[in-house]
Amino acid sequence: MGQSMDTVPLRNAIFGRRSVRAFSPDRIDALTLRALLAAAVRAPTAMHGEPWQFVIVQNPELLKHLSQRAIEGLAADAARLGAGRDILSQPGFNVFYDAGSLIVICAKSDGQFAQADCWLAAQNLMLTAYAMGLGSCVIGMAVPMLNLPGVKLELGIPPESTAVVPIIVGKPRSESWPAARHEPQIVAWR
Repeated sequence: MGQSMDTVPLRNAIFGRRSVRAFSPDRIDALTLRALLAAAVRAPTAMHGEPWQFVIVQNPELLKHLSQRAIEGLAADAARLGAGRDILSQPGFNVFYDAGSLIVICAKSDGQFAQADCWLAAQNLMLTAYAMGLGSCVIGMAVPMLNLPGVKLELGIPPESTAVVPIIVGKPRSESWPAARHEPQIVAWR
């Protein structure tokens, strides 16, 4: 699926990667998922801790169920969401944007740098997905739901682990356009 990651220069991947929110419902094949995870675990890690664990969800009914649980949890805290609460009330809204594959990066410890290491792994995974012709998007609004004890049990996340980065991955349904970015804010250069 997609093209070889060796065909896209790193700069193109960094500047071309987008948060995709419209996917074909097809699942990613196991070989592609393993390539994404192989790239993820090549991320820098503090003290060689490698605190990451991965949960892959591709069951369409389970993805819908998890989306509904996330929406219910977010609706209970709608005041904090501000303008984001409007999307929750749209009929048929799915927090995973109908993607066929969800990869949850979990921290197996609460060490000082465990979450940072998981985010570094996420960046490797998303850049590799882009290089393979796939889209990806971090779904931060799903994190509270993914850390509920019952959901962790349902997904096989050990009780002592923490879901840190849920990423949807799949074939984009359409072209994604770049988001505006500010120039780097340099607060000191001495």
